[in-house]
Amino acid sequence: MHEELSSPELEKLRFLQRVQLRQLEQTERWIGAELSRLREVAARRPLPDGPGFVLSYLRRGGRSAADAVHVGDCRLAGKHVKTVTEDQARRALAVDGIPACEFCRPDADLGILE
Repeated sequence: MHEELSSPELEKLRFLQRVQLRQLEQTERWIGAELSRLREVAARRPLPDGPGFVLSYLRRGGRSAADAVHVGDCRLAGKHVKTVTEDQARRALAVDGIPACEFCRPDADLGILE
């Protein structure tokens, strides 16, 4: 019969692997909980009136920078937004390299699929 190879170092590495797998599972649960929380917050936020597309903004280095392009009624757009036209939204996506929101997918509405 063939015995399984083992050493104290191998046992330590297997222990470390089990610990890391548990940590990964915990991190995945935290991510799921945060996504659920974000969905709940987005569901409670009132829908904005009318604009077709908006740019959401974040503060970077003390300055406001465009973060993503959203369809106007996207609840994940945040509260710092600027209404833009279809052409401005297309330019932001195609030329300026501003990403499209992964939830409302304005690139699909604009015909710019990656």
